[in-house]
Amino acid sequence: MIEQPAACRIHVEALGTTFQSQAEQWAERLGLPLLVADAEFALQVGEQGLQLQQLGPDAPGPVRVDFVEGGAAHRRLFGGGTGQMIAKAVGIGQGVRPRVLDATAGLGKDAFVLASLGCEMSLIERQPLIGALLEDGLLRAAEDFDVAPIVARMRLLKGNSIEVMRNWQGEPPQVIYLDPMFPHREKTALVKKEMRLFRPLVGDDLDAPALLAAALALASHRVVVKRPRKAPCIEGPKPSYALDGKSSRYDIYPKKALKS
Repeated sequence: MIEQPAACRIHVEALGTTFQSQAEQWAERLGLPLLVADAEFALQVGEQGLQLQQLGPDAPGPVRVDFVEGGAAHRRLFGGGTGQMIAKAVGIGQGVRPRVLDATAGLGKDAFVLASLGCEMSLIERQPLIGALLEDGLLRAAEDFDVAPIVARMRLLKGNSIEVMRNWQGEPPQVIYLDPMFPHREKTALVKKEMRLFRPLVGDDLDAPALLAAALALASHRVVVKRPRKAPCIEGPKPSYALDGKSSRYDIYPKKALKS
């Protein structure tokens, strides 16, 4: 069952009778009620898959995971390929496509970029509601001819990221990628619809130092942390270097060189 934040109430609803059975299944899986009067958020099931909608007169539009159309498709086709900063941050190079664990997957946008460039990706999203959106998006993308080979390189794992990393079984990921949600007061931090929606549901990743420590213990080659450009580093070991962009930067914690 989802532990709902005190300020939030969430229900599941079907956008049409055709989707009632699926809505009931999601409600049972996530431990959420169907249609309550005072809900602030709705997990909706409809023709476009699963989506999260904040309720109320000033609420932004719904959020869903879509790897086939929209921003994901544009970035896949025109996003700059291996020249993108995230590609450089994780160590993609000539003949090098590292195995990457995205331990703060969110809606999977960064993981999809790396998978589209050839990386084998494992993803962990510990908030069950966001994980459900991600699972649904991956299933729908697997039915698309062009995108199916990309999402075939994306494996979604369940559970708390720190616990999963501490109890990792098998060959460790070469690179671990972290993009935790931090207390951040600049107005620009809440511009995106997803951020406005997720902040009351997810809160801040106050255990980020433990997240970094677990990543450093597990990754065989490097850890990469995405941060707002002017934000402080995560408490703990300092990164060896950083790649700076216009609005964000990538703090790099290398352990050994990636080779083809």
